[in-house]
Amino acid sequence: MASTHPLKTKNTAPFNILHAYNQKIVSADEAVKVIKSGDKILAHSNCALPLVLINALMKRKDELYNVEILHALTVGDLPYTKPEMEGHFRHNAFFVGTNAREAVREGRADYMPIFLYETPLLFSKGVINLNAAFIHVSPPDEHGFCSLGVEVGLIKTGAEKAKLVIAQVNKNMPRTLGDSFIHISKINYIVEVDEEISELPQGEKETSPEINEINKKIAYNIADLIEDGSTLQMGIGAIPDFVLKYLSDRRALGIHSEMFSDGAVELVENGIITNEMKTLHPGKIVAGFVLGTKKLYNFIDNNPMIEFHRQEYVNDPFVIAKNYKMVAINSAIEVDITGQVCSDSMGPKIYSGFGGQLDFIRGASRSEGGKPIIALPSTTRDFKISRIVPFLKQGAGVITTRGDVHYVVTEYGYVQLFGKSIRERAKALINIAHPKFRDDLYKYAKENKYL
Repeated sequence: MASTHPLKTKNTAPFNILHAYNQKIVSADEAVKVIKSGDKILAHSNCALPLVLINALMKRKDELYNVEILHALTVGDLPYTKPEMEGHFRHNAFFVGTNAREAVREGRADYMPIFLYETPLLFSKGVINLNAAFIHVSPPDEHGFCSLGVEVGLIKTGAEKAKLVIAQVNKNMPRTLGDSFIHISKINYIVEVDEEISELPQGEKETSPEINEINKKIAYNIADLIEDGSTLQMGIGAIPDFVLKYLSDRRALGIHSEMFSDGAVELVENGIITNEMKTLHPGKIVAGFVLGTKKLYNFIDNNPMIEFHRQEYVNDPFVIAKNYKMVAINSAIEVDITGQVCSDSMGPKIYSGFGGQLDFIRGASRSEGGKPIIALPSTTRDFKISRIVPFLKQGAGVITTRGDVHYVVTEYGYVQLFGKSIRERAKALINIAHPKFRDDLYKYAKENKYL
């Protein structure tokens, strides 16, 4: 279970730490009074969004203008993206989730295209000067250190550089290890809460059995590429979940990933993920954050196998490349027949973000025995549109360039494009497209002299 509050349950804490902690406790309404119009606030991302602080800030709507709230993907409602908040609060997203998509598309919120490993550098290099950081942390230990819990990667550097740090201290926040701590001396205001950490339900299984079957086939094809002793990077979603289910006969797998979720827990418990053959941080799972359920939070709480680090370290391609047999598994919206990969937009409409895709594609490509993988179903969910396309939609963004792409996987198999000409790529990608679209793709390739 998540850690209790040592300062209130032990008499061994030095008086000065206990005193310093108690001196900083205020109500949420009092804490957010320091925010002024025009301020830039970094909010704890993912499942750590400090909603008690956010909701208190929303009460000041009528007296605040042009307050910018920055963060990556989050779980749950974002009240500052509502139409009535326009002019008062504005969200700037490093990665667009479902809860921010409408606001971004309607111009009430912003999206910043940026590599995940470079995002914290915005703060350390002074590109963005933060007036405040809203963080969500575990209670302090007897030395006065609070853990940043389920999201360390983006918030750690930002909290260090912000002029003010306001902490939502929650006994339910897991105490995660690694470069994951902030001392109470660095916190200006403390708001104590007792609420469950937001969860991202796992296996949000498709309602359609056909879609599930496609995802299983894709996962099976990916699993075929994963050897014993590989180190894995996996995103969130049905395909990575299924991939893990096909690895029960592997041995000595490791994890070095911007994030991981519930699926990894079973493989650790069954002795499949041991991290023993990792060449970087052997014996350790390395990540920047987790997205999952209480089962996952209990697993990571005070677990010495797991080290959380800043995203500028975890996602640095040169760091990633130090892992032997690094396998990076990432998704795409569409891939054209020359190998260009679009992952963040549907035409000009922003859908998600860069995330760590290219960080890990490039890192895995430089790893000894590494395999950078792009995986996607061959069609849209209604089976009416091919996702292997002759050319990307007008306005689509290229996340992984045709020079970076290596493996592409659909339910019809996988192809290796590294070292392949345009002619060879077109032929290979058409072969893993849905059969009903292959003739049209072939026709386009012929007309443009690719074949």
